[in-house]
Amino acid sequence: MDEEYDVIILGTGLTECILSGLLSVEGKKVLHMDRNDYYGGDSASLNLTQLYRQFRPNQAAPTELGRDRDFAIDLIPKFIIASGELTKMLVHTDVTRYLEFKQIAGSFVYRDGKISKVPSTEMEAVRSPLMGLFEKRRAKNFFQFLQNWKDEDPATHQGINLDKDSMKAIYEKFGLEPGTQDFIGHAMALHLDDDYKTKPARATYNRIILYTSSMARYGKSPYLYPLYGLGELPQSFARLSAIYGGTYMLDKPIDEIVTDADGKFVGVRSGTETVKAKQVIGDPSYFGAGKEIEGGKLRVVEEGKVVRAICILKHPIPGTDDSDSVQIIIPQNQVGRRNDIYIAMVSSTHNVCAKDVYVAMVSTIVETDKPELEIRPGLNLLGPIYDKFVSITPLYTPTSTGQDDNIFITRSYDATSHFETVVEDVNDVWQRVVGKELVLKKRDLEVESST
Repeated sequence: MDEEYDVIILGTGLTECILSGLLSVEGKKVLHMDRNDYYGGDSASLNLTQLYRQFRPNQAAPTELGRDRDFAIDLIPKFIIASGELTKMLVHTDVTRYLEFKQIAGSFVYRDGKISKVPSTEMEAVRSPLMGLFEKRRAKNFFQFLQNWKDEDPATHQGINLDKDSMKAIYEKFGLEPGTQDFIGHAMALHLDDDYKTKPARATYNRIILYTSSMARYGKSPYLYPLYGLGELPQSFARLSAIYGGTYMLDKPIDEIVTDADGKFVGVRSGTETVKAKQVIGDPSYFGAGKEIEGGKLRVVEEGKVVRAICILKHPIPGTDDSDSVQIIIPQNQVGRRNDIYIAMVSSTHNVCAKDVYVAMVSTIVETDKPELEIRPGLNLLGPIYDKFVSITPLYTPTSTGQDDNIFITRSYDATSHFETVVEDVNDVWQRVVGKELVLKKRDLEVESST
């Protein structure tokens, strides 16, 4: 390995593969390495054998569930928001040619012990059990205000300043009840907790508009999902990288990040070979996540943990109109928590499991020393569970920008139900590595969805 690269990328998670693809397109010489023999890292999709091997090494996968090749079970549950930043990235890079998408059938919210559909049209809002008659009128006024808002036209502002007034103040102005605030803030704006209420309303306004415009694009729900699982996403960006000269090495142990006397990055050692590059980008697991390095300095720190349960079901989730795929959000206030609980379910219509099998994921940010008890409100909604695999994953974040030592570290995948924060991380790392903002050339934003 005498060759020198511009960038070595460690790990084939979605964040790393997007960066690999974009840097290759930019003309950088990229070497991409992963210790695993499959793509996707923490955001991989596993077949049944791989799933059981990962969680229960001593137990064989049950044959009654179906053939191994019928399964592609995501380790991390996330959906794509139809009008979101990841969609733009997929379209602008033309990666959509490697992927097929299917819509998620419904978006639900848990309230007062029941699951209700998040209204997607005015008619659904009128019929929705989430609000009483007078509250429906107040909510309608609130949504009309958001839809009519024009920055340049003060007549549409109703005395509100989105950059100064808090979301709490706007809810109060329209007289919205706490339960309505819950489903707007958590099931539509997709905030993880209630901290947003005291902050300026602009960010929440943008999130609600993103949700409603995504909903309007395909109807039914604002979410898309790639056929054959989320592991298809990193693989598609890896293909993009390869087309532009990127080199891939899977099943390659990473033994050392080599630095010079000043602590600057020099290369990566695997066994007896060392490959050199100007910069390295990688996920936290390659940079001593949870371990100390020389001088006691940590490259990454833990910011919390996420608990996730992969549940195999033999039936759709009760109370969701037999939907073949859903997202259900349990707002934290409904179950006395600080963070929301998410349920994502997909099925054989997405080519991720055998017929008559459903895969549901329940996840949240850990708040106590009994993480599995924290997701019980979500597990209780699923009906009988055939099998369940629970993981507790630390959330790591880098301690420095990487500009001093040319070591650039991505963040762990958070508990959000969509990929918007992944794209934020891509933009952030790109700016640190390249020294300028990531600008994607404009293309038409339509994604093919086989509904």
